[in-house]
Amino acid sequence: MFYVCILKLAMQSKTDVLIKFGEKVRDLRKERGLSQEQLAFKADLHRTYIGMIERAEKNITLINIEKIAIALEVSVAELFKP
Repeated sequence: MFYVCILKLAMQSKTDVLIKFGEKVRDLRKERGLSQEQLAFKADLHRTYIGMIERAEKNITLINIEKIAIALEVSVAELFKP
């Protein structure tokens, strides 16, 4: 039972990170007046992938984090700031 509780906490933390990251991407995208499709084009990613990131449905790779940062013209670190 103890291990199940730890696993649930770990998953919740993971989900929180994905939610916060997705919200940050969405906020920056909207600030720049970009649609998901436009951001996807600039980042060389599929448009549905951007939506999945913003909805915290996808655990994004470091390579794709960098692509999104470049497309949004921010540092990778900026994507993780609250």
